[in-house]
Amino acid sequence: MNRFTSALAAAACLAVVATVPAALTGTAKAASAAPAVTTAREAGAQVAAAGALGYVAPARTLRYGMTGADVKALQQRLAALKYYPGAADGVFGTYTLEAVWAFQEVQRLGVDGIVGPATKYALVHPRGYPARYPTGGSLRVEVNLTTRVLVVYQSSRVALISHISAGGGYYYCGSNGCGYAVTPTGRFRTTVYMPGWITVPLGRMYNPVFFIGTVYAIHGSTSVPLAPASHGCIRVPMDIAAFFHNMVRTPGTPVYVYR
Repeated sequence: MNRFTSALAAAACLAVVATVPAALTGTAKAASAAPAVTTAREAGAQVAAAGALGYVAPARTLRYGMTGADVKALQQRLAALKYYPGAADGVFGTYTLEAVWAFQEVQRLGVDGIVGPATKYALVHPRGYPARYPTGGSLRVEVNLTTRVLVVYQSSRVALISHISAGGGYYYCGSNGCGYAVTPTGRFRTTVYMPGWITVPLGRMYNPVFFIGTVYAIHGSTSVPLAPASHGCIRVPMDIAAFFHNMVRTPGTPVYVYR
């Protein structure tokens, strides 16, 4: 990415700080967590232990819009594996769909949000997420642009796995010129949290937690499709954005973005 393209991509997520409320400092909160994840083998051991909890895969294929006790069991299973399906209410709604997406992404399955044979098997025999930076901080965020997931670690343990949509790689033009939508990779730290809806040059972001100045952020969006679609920031579902800022310290939490 050349200097011009980098500057343009930065402008895509640049917050107009003078027009938003004062930045708030987030507070890390304790969360129930699975055993520590440091290697693929240990990740597998983590979910193997969870598999001993007695989850039984549903007899029918589950999909968005369905209801029932088997949907509730699915929600409870996803929550136990640190995905966020929303309340265990037996309704396969948007939150549950997004959690199934994230689960399928980590399991390296076709991502369609449908709990069919392969996904049912994986729910009983799931693979854990192997940390890329197991010594990168007991409290940290890892963002995998290839798998398209964000993982929050608290006390070196997986506390949350969420689906994301990052830079779409497309060519676009804005008030500062034209360039490609790219999410930078590297080692960063949270810098600023801004509550609520924040207006930026190319749209709005909800509860953004910035990790490169006030330029690139992890933020909520009403559009977090399966494909990368942002101008460079990291979009998370609105339900995740409602509490993500409370899971990290701002400023200072390490954020690792990689492919």
